[in-house]
Amino acid sequence: MSVLSYLTNKASAAVLSSMEKDSISRSITTLQSRLDTHFGSELKSHIRFGSSTRGTILPRAMDEHSDIDYMIVFKDGDSVPQTYLDRLRRFVEKYYARSEIYQSSPTIVLVLNHIKFDLVPARDAWLSGLQIPNGTGGWQDTSPNDFNAKLEEKNKNNFNLIKPTIRLAKYWNAVNGYVFDSFSFEKWIVDRWFLGCVNQRDYLFTVFDDLSPENEQTQWRRDKLTRAKQIVKNVRDYERQGMPVTAEQEVHKLIPV
Repeated sequence: MSVLSYLTNKASAAVLSSMEKDSISRSITTLQSRLDTHFGSELKSHIRFGSSTRGTILPRAMDEHSDIDYMIVFKDGDSVPQTYLDRLRRFVEKYYARSEIYQSSPTIVLVLNHIKFDLVPARDAWLSGLQIPNGTGGWQDTSPNDFNAKLEEKNKNNFNLIKPTIRLAKYWNAVNGYVFDSFSFEKWIVDRWFLGCVNQRDYLFTVFDDLSPENEQTQWRRDKLTRAKQIVKNVRDYERQGMPVTAEQEVHKLIPV
C-alpha cells in the first residue's frame, strides 16, 4: 500500500457508519419530540448544526469529543444566557436522568451511549438575528449553517477532497490532544490555497505545510506541530529515495492505523 492509498482509505473510513447515522437520527427524533412536549410554545425553533451537517464529523472511535450540535431557540429572549441554560439542564435531567449531563461553558452536554449532544440555547434578537451565549455571560451573533455553503463550494472546486482532508486533520488533532479547536481548525483549512494539489496526499500535506509552530503560545502545541511537519518531510524524503514501504510506515505516525 502506498502513502496515497493509505490516506485515501483512512479518510473514507473516518465517516459515520450507517448504524451510527441511524442511531443518531433516532436520538434526534426523540430529542425533538421531548423538546416540543416539555417547552411547547416557549420555543421558536430548534436546529441541528455543526460538523454533523457538514459531513466532517468523526466517529467517536476516532474522536471522543465528537458530538451533535443542537440549537434551541427560545421565543422569550430577554433573559441572560444562564437562565436558558438552566431551563435546558432541567429538561435533560427530567428526560435523560440516567445519562451523563453537565454544563460546558455556553452549552448543556448530554452524553448518550453512542453520541454526545451539545445543546445550545439561543434567542432571535430583533436587529441581530440569532444569538447564542458567548461564554462570558452575554450574547453573540451567529449564523449556524453559513459555513456549510462555503465548505460545499470549496469541496466541489477541489476534487471533493476538502471534506476528507478535514476529517484526516481532525483525527490527527484528536490523537494529539486537541491542538486546535475543532471548528476553528475546519475554517482555517477551508481558507487554505491548495495550488497544485491533485490527490489526498497532496491536500493533507499542504495543511501541515501551512501550519506554523512558531505562532503557538504553548510549548506542547509547538512540539506537536513540529513533529507533524517533520513526519511529512520524512515521508517525502523516503518517497524521493524510492522507499514506499518506509514512507507508508512513517505516515502512520501522523495518521495512526
